[in-house]
Amino acid sequence: MQKHRLFDAAATVFSRVGYGDASAEAISRQAGMSKATFYEHFANKEECLAALFEYATASLVEELLSASRGAERDFAERHSAGLRAILEAIEDNPPLAQAILVETVGAGPRLAELRIAALNGFAQVMYEQTVKAAARSGGPAFASPDEAFAIVGATFELVSRQLRTGQPERVTDLQPLVERLIIGLLTQPPHA
Repeated sequence: MQKHRLFDAAATVFSRVGYGDASAEAISRQAGMSKATFYEHFANKEECLAALFEYATASLVEELLSASRGAERDFAERHSAGLRAILEAIEDNPPLAQAILVETVGAGPRLAELRIAALNGFAQVMYEQTVKAAARSGGPAFASPDEAFAIVGATFELVSRQLRTGQPERVTDLQPLVERLIIGLLTQPPHA
């Protein structure tokens, strides 16, 4: 429970002042806890952001998998449901989204590695899900994990831009564009 309060506080602080100006003291104060409690859970703010990032991305992968389940749906409906769940989760918690999608970019090599690992993880899940669904129902699948990575990377960057600039107005406004990217790749024959 303390760790989740610290995660909420860290997301708020990172999104409000940025990673560079955030401190263990500010996070502790935001959580209504002592700095000693912060250090019981994290060695420093980098470790806190890394743990927050891992927690948030694991939650988003579960949202994707949960929402896209359903053998009775066609591939477009499955992708739409999974994408909608992720975009709504991001929109429902702007400080967390800002912390994991924007503040991790300049937070050092460890966070850069986590970010790439998360992108690869999402891409692998998307790739595997399309292959399984294609085997089950005959729908299209990504030709490679790289195609899925292209979608994930584009989506992360579009959402990051929305969080930084407010354009488009809402994160969920990005859904039609990302769906077109997904359907476009899935319906094009792979090139040799």
